[in-house]
Amino acid sequence: MKPGNEGVDFFLSGFHGFQIPSDVSAPKSIAVIGGGPAGLRAAEVAVQAGALVTVYDAKRSVGRKFLVAGKSGLNLTNTAEPGKFASMYSGGEMPANFWRDCLAEFDSAALRKWAFDLGVETFASSGGKVFPVMKKAAPLLRRWVARLRSAGVQFAVNHRWSGLRPGTPLTVLFENDATAHEHDAVVLALGGGSWPETGSDGGWGGILQSLGISVCELRSANCGWEVAWTPETRSRVEGQGLHNLHVRAGDTLAIGELMPVRYGIQGTLIYQLGRTLRTMPSPEIRIDFKPTFSTGQLVRKMESVRCNFIAEARIRWKLPDAACAMLEQFHGPFDCSEKLAAEVKDCRIPLLAPRPIAEAISSAGGVCWSELDESLMLKKLPGVFCAGEMIDWEAPTGGFLLQGCFATGMRAGRAAAKL
Repeated sequence: MKPGNEGVDFFLSGFHGFQIPSDVSAPKSIAVIGGGPAGLRAAEVAVQAGALVTVYDAKRSVGRKFLVAGKSGLNLTNTAEPGKFASMYSGGEMPANFWRDCLAEFDSAALRKWAFDLGVETFASSGGKVFPVMKKAAPLLRRWVARLRSAGVQFAVNHRWSGLRPGTPLTVLFENDATAHEHDAVVLALGGGSWPETGSDGGWGGILQSLGISVCELRSANCGWEVAWTPETRSRVEGQGLHNLHVRAGDTLAIGELMPVRYGIQGTLIYQLGRTLRTMPSPEIRIDFKPTFSTGQLVRKMESVRCNFIAEARIRWKLPDAACAMLEQFHGPFDCSEKLAAEVKDCRIPLLAPRPIAEAISSAGGVCWSELDESLMLKKLPGVFCAGEMIDWEAPTGGFLLQGCFATGMRAGRAAAKL
């Protein structure tokens, strides 16, 4: 025995014939495919649970869509009370209480604390939207990725997912990589179909369908809608925001502002109505330009007017020129104040189509809810989970989109680590 090795040799001698207890298992190996907020959150909770996690992304770096979302101010979440928060989500045959339960596991307060733990303070606007004080996404993403790396998460970029072979373990395949990567569980967080330049191009749909998974068609959500402006109307309305409106699509009411643009209309108000508009055979919106006045009150303000009704409405009703242009194109000319007042309170604007999905802020459609169990695992592919926008749900802007991605990522990542 060499001097100084007595303790070591004694320790090793105790392992003669030793067998590892059968109830001690090796750490789970988990692949997270997609490095957006849903995927990164899934990786975070899985590695915290003791799993060995690799995040694969098709691009040269992760979080590209997250960065795009933060260009005009990163709206992380919203201060809406839980019931209202959960009511903002819709989609397909979504289980009735899914969002109530999922958000309870990781709600807006938890998301704000998560950001604070990364050294990022947040604030809430008067409308309830929550932003980082620094406003941008890049500093938060850098800190997040650094924390994931220090926790042991591995990153494999330039890996575009191309297939999966079921089994134990699961085999994950990538383009331009001959290696078959084996993992105990897989979390798919590949995004929807909006902003395809970030890698969120919906190309995963065909792969899942080839594996027998039903996927609902991806469609534009939170997007502008096209209107057949005449050249004269376009010149008068483009870029002229209309505020304090009540707008209906079918039986759905939205309150806020519209922004007429070159191709039609955009803005948070039209985004809120998108789901209803997509169900209408002839989509249209009905605008109340003066919701604080009744038709009778408007008529009384015009009782001495006998001509030039639109011109007088600009003055007496403070009617914006953009509203006047829309009224004149679709419902003019006006020969009495009663007709004009009726149209101001209920101006029908026919819509042509939503803008292409590549321009949309988010998308609707995706993996059908019937394919998923409550842990977001694919029933036909044990060990494979889905998270984020690739599932068939949608929500309006205002912090609800990112909160949904974080919450579903947490549920899928936690379930994958416990598998």
